[in-house]
Amino acid sequence: MLDLHAHILPGLDDGVRTVEEALELARASVDDGVTTIAATPHVREDYPTTARAIEAGAAELRRHLRSERIPIVLVTGGEVALERLQLLDDEELQALTLAQTGRYLLLEFPDFGWPLALDAAVDRLLRRGIVPVLAHPERNSEIRERPRRLAAVVDAGALVQMTAMSLDGRAGRRAAAVAVELLQLRLVHLLATDAHAPHVRAGGLGAACAAIRDDELAGFLVRDAPTAILAGDDVGAPPALGRRRPFAAFRKRV
Repeated sequence: MLDLHAHILPGLDDGVRTVEEALELARASVDDGVTTIAATPHVREDYPTTARAIEAGAAELRRHLRSERIPIVLVTGGEVALERLQLLDDEELQALTLAQTGRYLLLEFPDFGWPLALDAAVDRLLRRGIVPVLAHPERNSEIRERPRRLAAVVDAGALVQMTAMSLDGRAGRRAAAVAVELLQLRLVHLLATDAHAPHVRAGGLGAACAAIRDDELAGFLVRDAPTAILAGDDVGAPPALGRRRPFAAFRKRV
């Protein structure tokens, strides 16, 4: 499995604080079946992280991963807030895309209220050849009341990343119900942890796939779509949520 949203670089934002925490998180990810993690620190007013700082932090963490023989491929990106977009030039935007392909940018979706600048931001990015990947919109108060509202943004060309804990019950029954509805509407393209520390939204991709209990869709969300994103390839429409089969067969193939 590939986890394309994690705050695993020490000291850059509100994620892990130390190398030891980062390594603990990486080990837990390996135990969960994850092979690749995208380090995606916040890029916003309170954490004005730069692409250069992200890559420097990733290079340091890669050295520790090799030293500890933790089999994780670490790539980088940034979780960019809407209000920061207009402050970033083309070169910085390209460097903040996932795996620096210049194709997919993780865009932070707020937890409360509908972001009035969203449509314009999506349009501007698409005109520059960058596909916005909306991070955890299922946590937004407006989406929880009206999940179908997300359809217009997806139809415009954006992708959607759902947080694993929204599906596996850790965020509560209401969050799980909204998450399933978004899957049924085919409005989710990938799952990620949004892990901030070993015990804050850590892991859970395996449990989220178990909650889906649909081999084809689970494989698309944690393997096929993330692989295409890191390669800079097109991501197709997600499969329909079908009959829920036991998760064990899928887990053996990943």
